[in-house]
Amino acid sequence: MKTIILGPPGTGKTTTLLNLVDEFIKQGIRPKQIGYFSFTRKAATEAATRASEKFGLDIETDLENFRTLHSFAFRKLGITKEKMMGPDDYREFGLKCGIPIKTASFSNDDGTFNCDNEYLTIINTARVKRMDLLEYYDSRQNILDIERNTLYLLSEELKKFKKEKRLKDFTDLLEDFILKEIHPSFEVLFIDEAQDLSLLQWDMVRCIWANVKKTYIAGDDDQAIFKWAGADVDHFIALKEEVDDIKTLDQSYRIPGGPIHELSQKIINKVEKRFNKIYKPRPEEGILKRYSDITQVDMSEGNWLILSSANHFLDDAKDLCEIQGWYYQYRGVNSVSLKLLLALNNWEAWRKGAHLNHLEIRNIYEYVGSNVLPGFKKGKTFQSDDKYTLKQCQEKHGLLTDKIWYEAFEGLDTITENYIRNMRANGEKINKNPRIKMSTIHGAKGGEADKVLLLQDITGAAIETFSHDPDELHRLFYTGATRAKKELHVLDPKNFDRAYIL
Repeated sequence: MKTIILGPPGTGKTTTLLNLVDEFIKQGIRPKQIGYFSFTRKAATEAATRASEKFGLDIETDLENFRTLHSFAFRKLGITKEKMMGPDDYREFGLKCGIPIKTASFSNDDGTFNCDNEYLTIINTARVKRMDLLEYYDSRQNILDIERNTLYLLSEELKKFKKEKRLKDFTDLLEDFILKEIHPSFEVLFIDEAQDLSLLQWDMVRCIWANVKKTYIAGDDDQAIFKWAGADVDHFIALKEEVDDIKTLDQSYRIPGGPIHELSQKIINKVEKRFNKIYKPRPEEGILKRYSDITQVDMSEGNWLILSSANHFLDDAKDLCEIQGWYYQYRGVNSVSLKLLLALNNWEAWRKGAHLNHLEIRNIYEYVGSNVLPGFKKGKTFQSDDKYTLKQCQEKHGLLTDKIWYEAFEGLDTITENYIRNMRANGEKINKNPRIKMSTIHGAKGGEADKVLLLQDITGAAIETFSHDPDELHRLFYTGATRAKKELHVLDPKNFDRAYIL
C-alpha cells in the first residue's frame, strides 16, 4: 500500500510522519524495520532526533535507517570515506585534462553537486536525470558556450580517472545501489521531501519499496525548487496514478490569514502542473508591506529572514545592517565571529568581576595584543582547573589593561570596531544566533521567521531559464513568501525588467 501525504507550508508534515512512526512502533514493528529517508541530511537528522526524544530510542542503533538516500547507499555498499571523490581529486582531474577546477564537491547535506566548471555540472546533472549526456546537451537552450565533443570526452575521461583511482562520487553510489538490485527489507517506508528527488533517486526508491508493505511518500510539489539540480517534480506528481491514497494536511500552523496567505495563493495558482490542494491559514491576520528602497525597512526589532533568488542581491541588505548596527547571519556565517563574540562578552563580564577559566582568558589574550606582556601571551601560567579575575591577571599573569573593549582590544579594523560599537549602542544582543538571517530562497527552504523581507530581483540567466518553465519561478517565490509567520515585507527590484513582481 502506498500513500502520498501532501504537506503545504507549515502544516506539520514531519510531526505527522513521526506520529505514524509512533503508531507502527506501538503495533510492535521494530524501529530498525522502519526506513525513513529524506532529501536533506538536515531533515533526516531532525526526524531522527525528534523520534529519539519522543520514543526514547538511540539514534545510532535503533534509528540507523533514518538518513538520506546517499547515506543509505554509502552504508549498504560498504564504501569508505577514503574511496569518495573529494575536492582535491577533482582538482587533480582538472590539471590532468587541462581544465580549471577550483571548487568541486558534493554537498553532505543533500548530495547536490557544486562545481565552478559547467562541463562537470552538466555531466552530473544528466546522470541524475537519467538522460544520455548528448541527448541532455541537445535539450538545453542555454549552454551554447559548451562544446559538444569536449563535453563527451571529459565525461569519458572522468570515468577513466575514477576507475584508475578506485574512487566513487555520490551519484555513483545511487547508480551502484540500483545496478546491484539491493532490496532492503522494511516493514514500513517513509520518503520525505519527495518533491526534491531526482529521477535517479526515484529509481533507488523503487528498489527500496519493492518488498515493503506500506510506503508513505511525503512532500509538497508547490515547494519543488531544485529542478536546476536535477529534481523531478513531474515524477512526484505522476505518482498519483500509482498510489492507493492521497492525503492533504489542510491546516498551516505558520501562514497567517489575510494578505500573506492571499498573496501566496495568488502566486501558486499560476502553476499549471500541480496537485490541487487547499489549506487553511492561522486565524491571526498577517501584515504585508511594500518598499521602494531597502533603507525604508526598519529591522531594529524582531527576528528577520531576508530572502533573494541569488546571493549577490543581498549585498544592500548586508550594508544596511552594518550601517545600522544590526547583528546578522549571511550564508550561515555570523557578522561577528564566534571567537570574537566570546572574547567581547567575556571581557565585559570580566570587567564587572566575573571569574574566567584559562581557555576563555587565552582567547581574550589573542585580541588585547600589546596589553599582555610577551611571556604571558600563551597563558602558560594558568592552571586548567582554576578561574581568575581580571585583577588577578593584572597582578600575576601579564595583563596590562582593564579598559573598555574598544580601547583594550587591538587589531580590529575600523569598520569592525565601529560596527560592534553601533550594535552595543543600539542594545543589540550579540549571541550565537543573530536575529537577522540572510539567505537565498533555496538555502532557506524549510525555515521560517516572524518577519520576512523578500527581494524580487532575478538574474538575466534565470529569466532565460524560467522562460521555458515559468512554473519553477512561481514555486520559488511561493516558497519565499510562505516563510513568514507574521509579517511579509516585499522590496521593489532595482530593475523591473529583471524581477518577479509579487
